[in-house]
Order: sequence, then C-alpha cells, then structure tokens
Amino acid sequence: MTENTASEIKIPTEMAAWEIIKNGPIADPAAPIRFVKRPVPTPGPGEVLVKVIVCGICRTDLHVIEGDLPIHRQNLIPGHQIIGKVVKEGPGASRFAIGDRIGVPWLRHTCGVCKYCRSGRENLCEKSVYTGWDADGGYAEYTTVPEGYAYRIPHQFDSQAAAPLLCAGIIGYRALKRAQIPAGGSLGIYGFGNSAHLTAQLAIAQGTQVHVFTRGEDAKKFALSLGAASAQGDLDPSPVPLDSAIIFAPVGDLIPAALTAVAPGGTVVSAGVHMSDIHELNYEKHLFHEKSVTSVESNTRRDGEEFLTLASRLDIHPTIHRYALKDALKALIRVSKGDAAGACVLQISQED
Repeated sequence: MTENTASEIKIPTEMAAWEIIKNGPIADPAAPIRFVKRPVPTPGPGEVLVKVIVCGICRTDLHVIEGDLPIHRQNLIPGHQIIGKVVKEGPGASRFAIGDRIGVPWLRHTCGVCKYCRSGRENLCEKSVYTGWDADGGYAEYTTVPEGYAYRIPHQFDSQAAAPLLCAGIIGYRALKRAQIPAGGSLGIYGFGNSAHLTAQLAIAQGTQVHVFTRGEDAKKFALSLGAASAQGDLDPSPVPLDSAIIFAPVGDLIPAALTAVAPGGTVVSAGVHMSDIHELNYEKHLFHEKSVTSVESNTRRDGEEFLTLASRLDIHPTIHRYALKDALKALIRVSKGDAAGACVLQISQED
C-alpha cells in the first residue's frame, strides 16, 4: 500500500530499518541491532518526512548502541548524518519544497528560550533533543526532522560526500574554533577517523601545520596523504611544540599526553560525546604554564551553516566507504576498529 502527497510522490506504509534491541559490543555474535520492517513515520507539526538517500556512520552511533551513552529510547533507529529528499510536509511546515534535498543532523531540537538558547549557545540547552538518540534516525528508508533544524546542502556535494559533513565535519569545525590556533600555528590531532580526517583538511587549507597521533598504521599513511606534517603513535612525543591539540579518540589518557605536547598557553580540546576516564593529571606537568583543557558539546545551527559554507568554498571532501543499508552491521564493526581511513556511509536509495 502507498499514499500519495499532493505532488504525487508515492510513500509506502512500511520501510526497512535497523533498530537497537539491547546495549552491547557491536562485534558480539549476538548483535545488539537487528534489521526489521517498521511503519513509515508521519511528520508532526513543523516537521517534514524525508526519504533517506544516504546516512553516514558516526562513532557516536557506536556509543549509543553499545551503551556508553544512557538509553533515551527503546528500539531506537540510530543514525544522524542523513541526506535525503523531502517527500511530505507536516502541519505548518513550509521551509522546504517537496523534492528538496536536505541534511538531517545530530541536533534535532532545543527549547529556544533558556539562557543558552538566547545567548547563541543552543548546543548547551538542557532540553536539547538528538536524532538517533532521542528520536529515530537514518538507518532506515525514511525519517522525519523539524524543518528548522535541517540544512540545505550545497549543490557541489553529492549526497555521499555531504553526509559525513553533518556531524563529523561540523563537530570538527567547532573543535577548531575552540582550539584557538594562531595563524600559521601547529595543531595535534589525536585519533584519525571520520571527523579527524575532515578537520585535518580544513586546518591545512587554512594554513595550519597538522601533526597526527594515532594507533592505526593505515590511518597514519592516510593522514600523510592528506598533507599532515607528521604521523606517529597516539602516545608518542610530538615532533614540535603544539599550539593546540584536538582529541577525537574517546580515550581519556590522551588528555595528559596532549597537554604535555602543547606549548605554554596551549589549548587541548576533547571533541567526543564520550570519553573514558583520565587516570593521571599532574598540575605541574600538565596544566601549569596557562594551558587550557576544554570540550565540545554538540554544535549550534550556526556552526553547521558556517561549516557547510566554508567546506564548499575550500572544497573539503571526505573519503567514502559505501555500504548497503543491509550491511550496516559490517560498517559499524569497521568503524569500531578505528582504522577506517575515512567515513563509512550507508547507501539507502538512489537520487532522482
């Protein structure tokens, strides 16, 4: 059965999707997610229904699936780097036309009235809601999004290239802003996965010298191929004093290592939504000399608009590894190993 919109777009009543059935290691033989049939969702007031073209796979998806983040919803469909086509409008929705290609990101809704929202820091809103954590995401053929939180996608990006920009790219951009790197300065990047390889491109394009610290041998080669000045082990000493460092790997023990590597007055940014405990932090060794440690919590919509404009201007493109929707588990296992050398993307439908 299908129903027709005013524009004669046929929408099925059921869709294929992955849902989380328990929390546990993604590589466990009894997988924590399963491939199912679900009803196609109905867009609520101010929302649009999106036919998903592609959905990027993010390490945050692993944190949600494996239980590093608290459970917000049972039988959740993960995924929050979504590119798709608007096929139906909910009551009051008017920002997009039927057939428009849009991006559905991690940040899904904020209250709009708290002190954080009113001061341009909506990413800190205590009532914020997230795609693929609080609401069903993009490991599915259809999803919904409040139209005010979706992005128009620059025409020069095909959907596969655009998907990782919606979280990996935007979060990396916010981390770069918080790193406060001086013009022509040096940046250490710890971990070199999806977000890091986009952040490195952006930093290098802006004249920053990038040094990469990662365990994966393929990741080291990949970093050098993108223009990094050096690539070494994650706990190796830096070849130069760093002005700033960004930590993408969810490993708390990298904080002291990065603080040791940055020069006096340097800044260390933790860019992940989850990180393991920090076991050792010595004031004299790690924090003295006016060194700073900060973090990134989600992003604002302004961050997203700024980054997409900058990425299109500087021609920032991810390296893509494509998987069919039915192979999402394989892609997640690859991401969990931490040496994917780029971004994994689920191809869910064809652009038309």
